[in-house]
Amino acid sequence: MIIQKTENSRISTFDPNNFSFGNTFIDHMIICEYENGKWGDVKLVPYGPLAFTPAMMGVNYGQACFEGMKAYKDKDGQVFLFRPEKNFERINKSAKRLAMPEVTKEMFIDGLKALVDIDRNWIPEGEGMSLYIRPLIFATEEALKARVANKYMFAIVATPAKMYYTEPVSVKISDHYSRAANGGVGSAKAAGNYAASFYPTQLAIEEGYEQIIWTDDATHEYFEESGTMNVFVRINDTIYTPPTSEKILDGVTRDSFINLAKQRGIDVKVEPIKVKDVVNAQKNGTLKEVWGVGTAVVTTVFQALGYNGEKLELPRLSDEESFAVILKNDLVNLQTNLSDDLFGWRVKVDHVLETA
Repeated sequence: MIIQKTENSRISTFDPNNFSFGNTFIDHMIICEYENGKWGDVKLVPYGPLAFTPAMMGVNYGQACFEGMKAYKDKDGQVFLFRPEKNFERINKSAKRLAMPEVTKEMFIDGLKALVDIDRNWIPEGEGMSLYIRPLIFATEEALKARVANKYMFAIVATPAKMYYTEPVSVKISDHYSRAANGGVGSAKAAGNYAASFYPTQLAIEEGYEQIIWTDDATHEYFEESGTMNVFVRINDTIYTPPTSEKILDGVTRDSFINLAKQRGIDVKVEPIKVKDVVNAQKNGTLKEVWGVGTAVVTTVFQALGYNGEKLELPRLSDEESFAVILKNDLVNLQTNLSDDLFGWRVKVDHVLETA
């Protein structure tokens, strides 16, 4: 790895009590270029703009995918990644589906550790705080030709993070728009998936909702995801979540919730969820909770579901009653080294590089 440390660290300007998630970037980034059929050297360089043209193929033809993950700091200042091998596997799954070159484990894992190590001072401490990390691959060849590109870039950037949603949100069950279709790219973290979701989400916001629960493209009779999150439903004391597929992302937080619930002895059913079953459960009082999970949000509890012009209110459970909150706390405690890691998910980042 080639390391070029910044001479102008911005850490003195960072206020961990007052920053904007997604707009505040750490001092360094990882970049690696692909050309002539192979990846070049991984470089750790100062964060900043790169030279591209509007003819870049990633912009024109959408060959771009990314991952979302976090680093955490415990009360002793130790830094940890969480299940990075899952993100490594998934970014390559996405790259393969988009006909892009896969990255090596050394590029991905060593790049993550080097970046987090050198900029560990940017990781805020405290409840709900973390460093959000964005590995990505995109086509960089300058050519207006609708074909597979010959040049790519792998990069990792990061931004300090805090709680995403602090209050329960209302979501609309989609009866027209879908996030993905069979045979499509729903199981990949393709950049275009997110672009396509913005317009339906805007329409839902105009109706007074914060997010959408996506339903299947063929019948709109089954839950798939919610916004950019995997979705969970609790009926009585059983948790339901849809199985992953070509249309549903294999979320790391989703998988962690399933395992943590099973560890607690909670009944978890990974099976298709019918919209009508959720609506009927709300009507008869057996629907206890619906929530979304993802890296950025961790957990977002829903307070109401919009369906057929009706707003269906959900119970307001205490933290002690809520499976969503209990499992979120289990996950956060594990990520931040406040509980024993029985699954082997926590990966300590050793202090090797000189920090900025």
